[in-house]
Amino acid sequence: MPFAPVTSELVRELSGVVGQERVSTDEGERAVYGRDMWPRYLIGARYGSPPKHRPGVVVWPRSTREVAAVVKIAREARVPVVPYGGGSGVCGGAVPLYGGITIDVKRMDKLLSVSRDEQVCDVEAGMNGERFERELGRRGYTVGNFPSSIYCSTVGGWLACRAAGQMSTKYGKIEDRVVGLTVVTGRGEIIETDHFARASRGPNWTQLLVGSEGVLGIITQARLRLSAVPEIRIFRGFEFPDTESGIEAIRRVMQRGLRPAVVRLYDEVDTLFNAISIFKSGDEDEHDRDRFAPIPDEGDGALPRLPQHWDEDGKSWSSGLAGLRKKAMGLALGQPKLLNSFADSVAQRVSRRGCKMIIGLEGSRIRTEVESRLAFSELEHAGGRDVGEEPGRDWFEHRYAVSYKMSKVFREGAFVDTMEVASTWERLLDLYHAVREAIGRHAVVMAHFSHAYPDGCSIYFTFAARGEDKSDSERIYDAIWRDGLGACSRVGGTISHHHGVGLLKGRYMAAEHRESMRILAALKSTLDPEDIMNPGKLGLAVKGSR
Repeated sequence: MPFAPVTSELVRELSGVVGQERVSTDEGERAVYGRDMWPRYLIGARYGSPPKHRPGVVVWPRSTREVAAVVKIAREARVPVVPYGGGSGVCGGAVPLYGGITIDVKRMDKLLSVSRDEQVCDVEAGMNGERFERELGRRGYTVGNFPSSIYCSTVGGWLACRAAGQMSTKYGKIEDRVVGLTVVTGRGEIIETDHFARASRGPNWTQLLVGSEGVLGIITQARLRLSAVPEIRIFRGFEFPDTESGIEAIRRVMQRGLRPAVVRLYDEVDTLFNAISIFKSGDEDEHDRDRFAPIPDEGDGALPRLPQHWDEDGKSWSSGLAGLRKKAMGLALGQPKLLNSFADSVAQRVSRRGCKMIIGLEGSRIRTEVESRLAFSELEHAGGRDVGEEPGRDWFEHRYAVSYKMSKVFREGAFVDTMEVASTWERLLDLYHAVREAIGRHAVVMAHFSHAYPDGCSIYFTFAARGEDKSDSERIYDAIWRDGLGACSRVGGTISHHHGVGLLKGRYMAAEHRESMRILAALKSTLDPEDIMNPGKLGLAVKGSR
């Protein structure tokens, strides 16, 4: 065992720093912090398995100085430290592989300042993303980072995982919005990185720490760039004959210098599934109105409750429908190759315009109106058919619903996950076909293209499958990721666009970064000489482990 265990003496020391009421060794609370939203662990939860790993103690600091004091105690005892924000990560980045101390930063949740002159804000890392944007909005500003997890993620989590929001094509990713950071290193030292718009004085330490997933230190505070709340939003839907023509259309828009807030192209199968909703239950329309509300109804954590509907005798009939749906879904997902082939065939037959695209622009009124006309014209010249604003408006109104829809699949005995990869325009179609084929051997798969750049784009694959039991589901899940990321690497794509690395993708880091991994390891040794900071993540070896 490369690390020391949590002892009662250590717990007393921690209580002396943050107060006894903000330290817990309760078994239930420790279990909660034993996982994040990584679907592989949700498979276990679906079958009633407790988290495989859990911290020895959970601490809730309220300041950077308290975080530093906790890390110093951990360093002296050589006890690992894992930072925890909203727990919304989907790659196992917050899993305490070696136990130790989990530091939950959600008590550090204040918007500290907003500067109108500089158009920047200072915010604590534990602030909830939705609260953060609402408070900025009341002041007339936005950071422009809107991940689908915005209701359950934190600003610090965005920075630690190098996140991207749904409007990133206009506003940039989180690394484009950050000016400076306050970070507690593995030495227990507090460092503040550059707080200037730009400086030519050596490496940019802020960017070295963004995306470090807690292995170099804990982000406690950030200075972020602001934009004015848009005066106007313009949305439109387009249809394209096929995926290839839609991709070409996005490239033309981006290389003309236009920056829509969002542009999303759905492949033929995703377009089909959106149109006919083959896994939709008869009672879903009513339920969707709740699930699409600004703040989703409270459920059972990762697996929200199935809504109950009652007949005149007081008997539930939704559970009966759920049972039928479960059997139908199980049969379908048990034959992924057949279902993928069937979906491809149907998609080609039922729609003359095979792929749906939505595009949205926002900002000042005059500029947005001009840019929207230019963008729509470019899309039409590329073969797109304008189908009006409703598809775009519908996406905007329901844009956070996908995170809550996925739980239905788990509830009915299957699992669902997403794989986000990226490449240049030249390689994008090859990447799409290679990864789709690799995943399709094991799961039903569809994809959309979003987060576009002048030189390339990301692809967001959604897949669903079902095993006979827990171990079979985990076997299939592992095979999907092994084959999917293997295909990605072979055609020159990147293994992650905005979900991060965590445990899930660590084994692929060396192949992608090659010699740069030695530099990352050397930087970790400098900032974290005892190797206590979130050990086992980002593909880095753990000192003393076999």
